[in-house]
Amino acid sequence: MRRQLSAIFGLVLALVWSTSLLAQTDGQAPDYTSWDRIATGAEQILAGELPADPELETVRSQLANWRERFRDALSVNKDRIGTVEDQIAGLGPAPEPGQPEPGAIAQRRDELTAQLLALQEPGLAAEEAFSRAAGLISEIDTVLRERQTMALMQLGPSPLNPAHWQAAIVSLGGTLGQIGAELGRNWTVDFKRAVFRRNLPFALAFTALGLVLLLRAGPWVDRATALAAARLSGPGARIAGFALSTGRVILPYAGFLALSEAASSLVMLGMVGRAQVLALPEAALVVCVGLWLGRRAFPEGGQGSPFPPAPERLAEARLYAALLGVLLAADILLGRLAVAGEFTDATMAVLRFPIFVVAGLMVTRLGLMLARQARHSIVEDPVQLIPRAAVWLGRSAVLAGAVGPVLAAIGYTQAAEAIVFPSVLTLALFAAVGVGAMVIRDIYALAAGIDDDSIDSALLPVLATLVLGALSLPVLALIWGATHTQLAEVATRLREGVRIGETRIAPADLVIFALVFVIGYGLTRLLQALMRTTVLPRTRMNEGGRAAVTSGIGYVGIFLAAVVAITAMGVDLSNIAIVAGALSVGIGFGLQNIVSNFVAGIILLVERPISRGDWIEVGDHMGIVKDISVRSTRIQKFDRTDVIVPNADFVSGPVTNWTRGNVIGRVTVSVGVAYHSDSRKVEAILREICEAHDLVARDPAPSIYFRSFGADALEFDCYCILTDVNYKFVVLSDINHRIIERFREENIEIPFSQRDLWLRNPEALPRPAPAPAARRDSRPDDGIARDADADS
Repeated sequence: MRRQLSAIFGLVLALVWSTSLLAQTDGQAPDYTSWDRIATGAEQILAGELPADPELETVRSQLANWRERFRDALSVNKDRIGTVEDQIAGLGPAPEPGQPEPGAIAQRRDELTAQLLALQEPGLAAEEAFSRAAGLISEIDTVLRERQTMALMQLGPSPLNPAHWQAAIVSLGGTLGQIGAELGRNWTVDFKRAVFRRNLPFALAFTALGLVLLLRAGPWVDRATALAAARLSGPGARIAGFALSTGRVILPYAGFLALSEAASSLVMLGMVGRAQVLALPEAALVVCVGLWLGRRAFPEGGQGSPFPPAPERLAEARLYAALLGVLLAADILLGRLAVAGEFTDATMAVLRFPIFVVAGLMVTRLGLMLARQARHSIVEDPVQLIPRAAVWLGRSAVLAGAVGPVLAAIGYTQAAEAIVFPSVLTLALFAAVGVGAMVIRDIYALAAGIDDDSIDSALLPVLATLVLGALSLPVLALIWGATHTQLAEVATRLREGVRIGETRIAPADLVIFALVFVIGYGLTRLLQALMRTTVLPRTRMNEGGRAAVTSGIGYVGIFLAAVVAITAMGVDLSNIAIVAGALSVGIGFGLQNIVSNFVAGIILLVERPISRGDWIEVGDHMGIVKDISVRSTRIQKFDRTDVIVPNADFVSGPVTNWTRGNVIGRVTVSVGVAYHSDSRKVEAILREICEAHDLVARDPAPSIYFRSFGADALEFDCYCILTDVNYKFVVLSDINHRIIERFREENIEIPFSQRDLWLRNPEALPRPAPAPAARRDSRPDDGIARDADADS
């Protein structure tokens, strides 16, 4: 476990060290003589008896440093080589063998060819050296992986064998007793007693400081958190609480450092005691972090937790987090004792077995709690990312917590260590990422000035959480046994990228593409806003024309941003054009409907037969045009529902535009009156009603027509020209209401449909069964039936 922690703490140092090396070698041409000497030595080491892992790691680091130099040298004279190649191409194609060429051109071609070869020579030498270094590094990595695998599969003594128990207890007691013996021997040395007396005030001061920090850190943090909560609220209070809570790690750790320094200054400790005192701050830091993560991941009440368990399990989860920190610290101190006391493998297997068992049980319990609560969160909100990861992590933790102690009991101590402790650290890393995600969420809410309900739908905190999770992947790899050299090799492969044709695309190129495209996209949106709010309103264009121009600028700007971004990342657009031409035929068949809608959308934006705000009717849909895009048009119907209509329907089919050019339109009112009504009087009343409405135009005047003799009524039509056709249905309703009122005043009847039913052969209908004799005379239906028979 100490190896994983050391690897995590060394990651930052390795990054800084590699950066400084690259900065020192930047711009210097490789010394191929020195390189040949180092490469030859590495080949001899690999061909002979292989040294231990630290020596191999050192050789690999040297080779990796040289490989970085050769990678930088690969692009030497790149621009000049391109210029010379263009000059040679400008001379025209070389003649076929045996064909003459003008003397001046041939001489110039030879000069440029010799110059090109001279320019390419450093790059070719760097490429050969780069390949040699990469091959040697690959061989060393293979050896290291094989050794790591063999170490994990090595079977050692079983801690369940009683024969090892007494030796383990004796070794542990003897080593602890050695600390007291060292103190006794050192006290008999006059020089050390003098140093002890001289440094005693200093040691007492540091001891007092350490005890104060250890005892008062918690109350201080609680008092400061309460004060911040009283003055702040919402995200601000949570951010302040998080910042203040780090004092529960920093202050106790500083206290243990003070105690360690006080004990060391007295010079009474021997080798064993000094090793334990120096390891004490590291172990204390692990305990403090475990306590802090338990409080932040499982706070009281569950508020602010990234994955809160059931309320009754919060205290239990915090207890497990704290005890896991204690177990990790105990393993660190035990490792220092093992080095000082030279414990055997059997002794270490017996002493570490209880740690494996207890840690495995706690990891299993935490995994069950995590997976169970995460499943509930997924049911409530299926799109959350952290709960889905928590389910997978919880199940893996249950498996690791069960398998690790079993392997330790069999004798695979290293395999158990490689499973149990990384599982604990993985849970801690996941908790840290979850806590960090909550802090990012609160910071965004505070900066944006939004409430907790709105933050759940924000995109930026989710993206920041994904970035935080991606940054934790190298730490996760170190936890599970990866080395700095392996991570450096992965980073090297990523920097090399993937070769597509003559172009190599690396992750850095993708970052450049994203940055350039985002900048181009932002400039496009800025230009659209400028045109929409400042320039176009001062022109004579209507609203639909301004929308068409703004949309066109957006599509052109995004296309240009993509082209510039692709060019900036170093991709040759001619290669893309070739690929696009090859795929265009198949894509054309599969996307012909989309292409047709796209072309129709361009036609609509250019010709503008419809515009935003028009009242149109297309097919079975009638409503107001709300938006016109390249693929489709959005229409809002009068019942406030939106209909997305493909643009091809506007080009290939009939479209009625009620408000194109102006808002003048016509409404038709149809009404029927009884046959005994005075038709001239009806016509006059209808004309009077139509002319009296405010929205009916006076010129042309309303037209009233006696249309036909209907089956039930005399049918009249009123044709009214409206000054604003948007109020068509309002006018129609007003006129209908007025017609009813006037017809009632004038006693004019509006008939309803009447139908007479005549049975041609009623005798063919089935007759009902006769009633009992006692009740037959009292049934009125018999008389009705006889009357119907008589009538027929």
